[in-house]
Amino acid sequence: MKKRGSRRGKSKELLPSSIENLKTNLQEAMHNNPDFQMQEFETGSQRMLVFYISIIVKKQQLNNHILTPLLEGDKQWTSEKLSNALPLGNSVAQTKMEEIVDALIMGSVGIYIENETELLTYPIPDQQKRSVDKSDKESTVLGPQDSFTESLTTNINLIRWRVNTGDLVTEKMIIGERVPTEIRLMYLKSLANKEDVQTMRQRLQDLVVDRIEDATPLTYYIEDSSTSIFPQIYQTELPSRFSYSLTKGRVGVLVDKSPTGIMAPTSLFSFFESTEDVYMRWNVGSFIRILRFFALIISALLTPAYVAAITFHYEVIPTPLLTTLGSSRAAVPFPPVFEALLLELLIELLREAGARLPTKVGQTIGIVGGIVIGQAAVAAGLTSNILIIVVAISALASFTAPSYLIGSTIRVIRFPLILMSGILGLIGIMASICFLIIHLLKITSLGRPYLLPMYPFVGKDFSKTFYRLPYYFNFKRSYSYKPQDMIRFPKKKSRKMKDIDE
Repeated sequence: MKKRGSRRGKSKELLPSSIENLKTNLQEAMHNNPDFQMQEFETGSQRMLVFYISIIVKKQQLNNHILTPLLEGDKQWTSEKLSNALPLGNSVAQTKMEEIVDALIMGSVGIYIENETELLTYPIPDQQKRSVDKSDKESTVLGPQDSFTESLTTNINLIRWRVNTGDLVTEKMIIGERVPTEIRLMYLKSLANKEDVQTMRQRLQDLVVDRIEDATPLTYYIEDSSTSIFPQIYQTELPSRFSYSLTKGRVGVLVDKSPTGIMAPTSLFSFFESTEDVYMRWNVGSFIRILRFFALIISALLTPAYVAAITFHYEVIPTPLLTTLGSSRAAVPFPPVFEALLLELLIELLREAGARLPTKVGQTIGIVGGIVIGQAAVAAGLTSNILIIVVAISALASFTAPSYLIGSTIRVIRFPLILMSGILGLIGIMASICFLIIHLLKITSLGRPYLLPMYPFVGKDFSKTFYRLPYYFNFKRSYSYKPQDMIRFPKKKSRKMKDIDE
């Protein structure tokens, strides 16, 4: 990938060189880094320089596989002989200072024989990484429990272990003008739509930034509409979810030092799917998936509907319930819209405090704080006990979404809905819903409509989006993302039953 605006200026040739000149140039290029080590050796009539950053290379491999073979006997070394003699076998010939510095900061050891026209670098990085563990953000009951780590090598291995086919393509790219970061574009060559692959590749190649902190900020650079509150690229910590998306024809991206994988194109309804549904029976999985969609509606509209009914539309409330509501709000001095906004803000404060505190303390704050503050607010006449139930149900429903991002989005859009319901009643709610629908119709993900398969209408994909059918009905892949191969397995053989002795 061609870089624009190189962070070190024009590369220059510095070899052949004397050991003294090379030391001076290296020390200057490394800005007198205290961790940068240079060791000079003499073997026979030759002078040799070994240099590296001490804290990021494996000391045992350095001693056993580099220094020990170099100092054995009185051999006359050349770069070619050195490349063939050392047991590591993955040397890279370097001639430019920028390339040498890049290799050093990635954990390589450099070896230079005086007056040679090139030096060799051997990558032996000592990468500190955590082991593969269970995901805290995307918990599942059924299915694999492992999650991505901050090591790109580990994450790629997790995917290749699941998608063990030569059809899996992994394209390497370097992004970042000042702090280069390695990323991998992954897809199934015979399945992924070529237009989607090219679109993702082009957006990544055209990206000019100082550095990429994580996969999550990367999505904000490459998504279609950066001003929308709705996420347009799916993020996951689960290798099983990532692999599942690849086999559906989507394009994935992994970022070095990030425990998150991103996938596109996606739709609004993809954020309510879970790989856990695949491990359930089709009817149970369908019920749970439909339940999530109803939970979305409840979370977004229950509190605004309560505010609108109490403020403007008493006639829609049954008389026995209206009496209860009246007695519950008799001592409350605030209008319903202010009361609802206050409680919703209190729920968000408790949620944020519980997320930021240590795990055990956070759980205690969330439970005890909610009970104590809620009871105290009712006793003080600041709110009604019925509204507390309504707000609690809305908050609970927002947590049913498998994706944390879409759950947060639902909680945010609830506030303007409550405000509009307090100003215009049901008319305000309907106006807000119409605005949301228009906004969703305009959004795209990698150029694909965000409301697929609802709009444009693709009825054949409903069984893959809103509910599930027995496996023998799903002999075709989703039409929405136009994969190259639509057939998953032959239709005639899908329902054929076989005896054990066949």
